[in-house]
Amino acid sequence: MKYQGDALGLVETRGMVPAIAAADVMCKAADVELISYENVGSGLVTVLVCGDVAAVTTAVEAGAKAAAACGEMTAKNVMPRPIGKIKHIVDAHELDAEE
Repeated sequence: MKYQGDALGLVETRGMVPAIAAADVMCKAADVELISYENVGSGLVTVLVCGDVAAVTTAVEAGAKAAAACGEMTAKNVMPRPIGKIKHIVDAHELDAEE
């Protein structure tokens, strides 16, 4: 599935455990789709979700709180209706992308 959401939400953590906790809570808290996670380097992991702006905002807030509860949450962001070029970056790193 290619990124087609109205908004893009990101939660960055230090370590995989808080990233998985964030992803789980994000998907349970609102009607969003988990589209990717990235091992950024230096132990940083970023989880990306998409959906409508309100759902992504709710998911990111809940995911950031969950990540901070079990580890280190380093950054969070909601991008309402990101420009088209962002879509190409996300599509290249989505969970279902062919390797």
